[in-house]
Amino acid sequence: MLRTALVWLILAFTVRAAAAACNGEDLAPTMAPDDRAAIDAAISAVPYARGNAWLAQRGDARLFLVGTYHLGDPRHDAVLERIAHALDEATVVLVEAGPDEMEKLKSEMTRRPDLLFTTSGPTLPERLDETDWQMLVDAMRERGVPAVLASKMRPWYVSMMLGIPPCAMAEIGAGSSGLDARIIARAEARGIPLRALEPYDTIFGLFDAVPPEKQLDMIRATLAMSEQAEDYAATLTEAYFAEDVRLSWELGRLAAYDLPGMTRDEVDGDLVLMEESLVNRRNHAWLPVLEAAAEEGPAFAAFGAMHLSGEEGVLALLEREGFTIERQPF
Repeated sequence: MLRTALVWLILAFTVRAAAAACNGEDLAPTMAPDDRAAIDAAISAVPYARGNAWLAQRGDARLFLVGTYHLGDPRHDAVLERIAHALDEATVVLVEAGPDEMEKLKSEMTRRPDLLFTTSGPTLPERLDETDWQMLVDAMRERGVPAVLASKMRPWYVSMMLGIPPCAMAEIGAGSSGLDARIIARAEARGIPLRALEPYDTIFGLFDAVPPEKQLDMIRATLAMSEQAEDYAATLTEAYFAEDVRLSWELGRLAAYDLPGMTRDEVDGDLVLMEESLVNRRNHAWLPVLEAAAEEGPAFAAFGAMHLSGEEGVLALLEREGFTIERQPF
């Protein structure tokens, strides 16, 4: 199964949303000492595991990198001021999706409802058993989505919505912005060119690569832990501002171990699959774009913080290309 923690990572690092009005509990401080020790050991084994701001240099090429959090939080304002010097001196700002890409995405979703909804074939009530479907109906109703609409949603889209606590739905509609949105606004105000790291429709290709039955498993997994959605949101938020984003990943692994129906090896395998499909492949695709911008430099790049760390993370990839990497104040 693709577990709740993974869906939260998808939400947090690919969807612009807000959870500031929620009152979840940060789960990290209440963890058992053995669990926390295991998580810390796993994080420490990952290259560039901690830190949200970095400077990459190779000769005259210079690239300032910031791991962002797409959810709204007032602490973003202070962060922006700390990194503003690098942003203001940049000749180009790279982001996952700029205003042009977002407009293209909105237009395409309006033109092609099949991107988010099933237009032919069996619907979710026909693909899920009765118990799961009724649980889904209740969960989606809490998020303001009627059953008739939910029944036709693509499974990955349903899973993303289930990852959003009901208390956050109103703020999403209000357009509360994360750090990346603030960076884009500042770049536009100063006339700094914006460049997208990838095409606007990349997200759809990512989920198309997930087998249909796995997408249904995503729904079952999120339903199993949906009552803790606010807590996962709070934990992810606090981990981000502590510059310890991989804590959420490893905490999700432990939570998945406790759910019925899967062995630890299967959970670990699914985590590898998700990181490869949703993070690593994008990192490799971004690398030539980042290198080219650095050569033009100085350049500034802002993208989901989960993309920074790991053997196939952006920082390790740049290091293998001859860049020196230095952590910066965040």
